[in-house]
Amino acid sequence: MSTARTFEIHTYGCQMNVHDSERLAGLMVADGLVPVEPGQQADVVLFNTCTIRENADKRLYAALGQLKALKESRPDMQIAVGGCMAQKDRESIIKRAGFVDVVFGTHNIGSAPGLLRRSLTEGPLVEILDAPDPEAHLDMAPALNAVREVPWAAWVTVQTGCNNSCAFCIVPSVRGDEVSRPFDDLVTEATMLAGQGVTEITLLGQNVNTYGRDITKRRPLFADLLRAVSAVEGIERVRYTSPHPRDLRPETIAAMAETPEICPQLHLPLQSGSNEVLVAMRRGYTAERYLERLADARAAMPGLAVTTDIIVGFPGETEAQFEETLQVAAEAQFDSAYTFIFSPRPGTRAAEMTDSFIAPEVIKGRFARLDAVIDRSALLRNEARVGIEEEVLVEGASRRDDSRVSGRTRQGKLIHFTPPPEGLRPGALATVKVEYGAPFHLLGSYVATLRPPRHKVRIPLLNS
Repeated sequence: MSTARTFEIHTYGCQMNVHDSERLAGLMVADGLVPVEPGQQADVVLFNTCTIRENADKRLYAALGQLKALKESRPDMQIAVGGCMAQKDRESIIKRAGFVDVVFGTHNIGSAPGLLRRSLTEGPLVEILDAPDPEAHLDMAPALNAVREVPWAAWVTVQTGCNNSCAFCIVPSVRGDEVSRPFDDLVTEATMLAGQGVTEITLLGQNVNTYGRDITKRRPLFADLLRAVSAVEGIERVRYTSPHPRDLRPETIAAMAETPEICPQLHLPLQSGSNEVLVAMRRGYTAERYLERLADARAAMPGLAVTTDIIVGFPGETEAQFEETLQVAAEAQFDSAYTFIFSPRPGTRAAEMTDSFIAPEVIKGRFARLDAVIDRSALLRNEARVGIEEEVLVEGASRRDDSRVSGRTRQGKLIHFTPPPEGLRPGALATVKVEYGAPFHLLGSYVATLRPPRHKVRIPLLNS
């Protein structure tokens, strides 16, 4: 009896890539492969790459280099490279790493199993589409059969590509123009996921709050989509990422405030608090406008948790401009932030601003100062939750204290607490009273179980 071939996926980058890897894992399983067991070497190794951060190519080629000798000793082992870097670099991957069997892009993940089969007889293959297949939306199987990291939560891609032209971002070049999936398809997918036991859905896109603008040729449909997905029976929590501050519309804020299933959590990337830097970044809003939109959202949802992205050391950023970022961050009182040191990506406008690059030691100092501001507001926001009873979706045992379990509040905050004597299974809902707030987590005490898990057991995604 033949043994099924095994696979593993190495994922780099954003939530979009994580979801792509889940879909890719589902495709591999559907094609007869099985996830590799821990400590064993896979027959098929796939890299889902990213181009957002600096040295992405070095990370990939270092990982590939570690497999070269193994590939020479095991010619039947296959290596595939997909994702944004594959979309961007195409043939150069095969040229630099001739032992790679398959290269596929962001628009043809569904081709990966067939390409791997073909490469067994045809040799190395490169297949890149420059735009999504217009008929691809008709097939929801890859998303519905995705091998998710957790069975109770799922990503739903609402659009691909991006129409913005931010000076620091390579995404539009590798993911293409903004294309929205049909509204009814998304509601159908959410309904089918709920049938699998999924209770939390995150709507995913490069700029989700412009969803549907390419369909109507007029106004976005995102607020309507939020309400429709929230109305699906069995879906208890709806989140989304990532919006653009310029496009956060009143009807989206209203949908969030009026719909109980939509979680009071908003990720709103600031990038800089300096208007001059925002112009250079081509962001399309001012710091004042950003704070106005944020104030509108918090007025509608007093318990709203807000996270953000901020880049430190954008070319030409002066000390005075960085101070403006510190001031806006302090005023915004973020619950947390993803802070990044500027990373020049070849092919972007910012990468050509070499005469204005900031010295690394200056950036390092600014980065530490910004993190101090963010940590201070995060601590204050979490301390303000003390005494409140939160609805918590249980994720499993705490990584630091096996006497506690961990979960997420509706605001998306991580909380650790001692479960009842009978325990709590992952995917259950519980009421937990917050007793302590730290910058990055909460501690609480169990109050009651609201419901047991509803999901069906799925194979865990092997993801690195």
